[in-house]
Amino acid sequence: MTTAAPTKTKYEAVIGLETHCQLNTATKIFSPISTEFGASPNSNVSPICLGYPGVLPVLNQKVLESAVKMGLALNCQIAPYSKFDRKHYFYADLPKNYQISQYDLPIAQNGWLEIEIADKPTSDPVRKQIGITRLHMEEDAGKLVHVGSDRLSGSTHSLVDFNRAGVPLLEIVSEPDLRTGKEAAEYARELRRMIRYLGIGDGNMQEGSLRCDVNVSVRPTDSEAFGTKIEIKNMNSFNAIERAIDYEIDRQIKALENGEDLSQETRLWEEGSQKTVSMRSKEGSSDYRYFPEPDIPPIKVSQAQLEKWQSELPAQKRHRYKQEFELSAYDAGVLTDDRDVAEYFEQAVAANADSKKVANWVTQDIAAHLNENKVKIGDLPLTPNYLAELVNLIDEGTISGKIGKEILPELLTEGGSPKELVESRGLTQISDASQLEPIIDEVLADHPQEVEKYRGGKKKLQGFFVGQVMKRTSGRADPKLTNQLLGQKLNS
Repeated sequence: MTTAAPTKTKYEAVIGLETHCQLNTATKIFSPISTEFGASPNSNVSPICLGYPGVLPVLNQKVLESAVKMGLALNCQIAPYSKFDRKHYFYADLPKNYQISQYDLPIAQNGWLEIEIADKPTSDPVRKQIGITRLHMEEDAGKLVHVGSDRLSGSTHSLVDFNRAGVPLLEIVSEPDLRTGKEAAEYARELRRMIRYLGIGDGNMQEGSLRCDVNVSVRPTDSEAFGTKIEIKNMNSFNAIERAIDYEIDRQIKALENGEDLSQETRLWEEGSQKTVSMRSKEGSSDYRYFPEPDIPPIKVSQAQLEKWQSELPAQKRHRYKQEFELSAYDAGVLTDDRDVAEYFEQAVAANADSKKVANWVTQDIAAHLNENKVKIGDLPLTPNYLAELVNLIDEGTISGKIGKEILPELLTEGGSPKELVESRGLTQISDASQLEPIIDEVLADHPQEVEKYRGGKKKLQGFFVGQVMKRTSGRADPKLTNQLLGQKLNS
């Protein structure tokens, strides 16, 4: 007997994310020890990191600033009074046997994040607000490395590296407002955009700087009650988040339709097999025996600090770019995905260049160069002012768009003034009819058959003649004037 495929329309998925963002502070959250990545094991440690008796943790001011910036970005209420707590659990990579975190009085809560979902890159996106339950600060644990070879367990022993212990984290907990894997992946992408915009972290999932745990449950579409919540871990890309959620939704629906019970548990996403597997039963908050951290005083945030730490964010930039610069949703999204790219674009526009034409250069030719050569836009020798100069040279008719594309590779690698380069190489556009007419006459004389076909009705051949003129002038002929003169001669 075969089992019928699950009917998704009968069920609704309810999804929430718990996201850990590693901050890029130079030192740890409670000790003046380096957070350098890749240092020798157990070299970036101190008695505070290891929880020695008698030590006193001191909050890193930069961590508080990052938390407030992110909280404001997520439209959260910033707590005028918050505190730290001890979260107890016993594991080999946690030297104190408790983690300093925040429990009932987090730094930020009750916010929202807007995501945009588009069916196609060029279609207008649908906006959706995802609630943010809370954002709080905490310290990271150490790292276990399992080594050796054992036929049954897979390893014979474990090594522990405490360099990561005490590295500052922000935990961001969403409301269960997501309904699909695609929405969850876009939510995580938007969080990363914010993190990078604010300059508080790099958000690299592959390196563990951004870690997402997903809570998934399903319920009948006509039900208000939540289903059994199941957590998924071990996803190291946005695509993996989407695939893991889609798999888990199907798995839970099949289980319910087959009359099976679902239990609250933590599962791992296996990239190789493209499925989730059971890891352990899920702990509740009571298992952690929270109590207030006695060695760190409460935190107060002033109004002056709130005003100082407010920033414009990707979603706000996207809306502004579409309205102020009349850009498409796609171009606005590409330009605002990276803060450095957005700043480069705005500086070029501020130098009196057409915004749409600047956007085309940045999102197409320049973006291709950045991807191919693995460089950042801020490191380009071609400055925003010189890009504006290049755009204006084309707009003024000094050079053609073809010449602009030909000199761009040199400008991207060598820099310098496009105007000076054009003048030194004699690349200025031929916009004098008396110079172009003899060249056009030669082209028409050399292609009598094509002229006859054109006059016989094949009007698309005008493009062929334009190409021939461009070839003879090395791309310097004014395209508009060339088309005008050709039309006159061919139709006379």
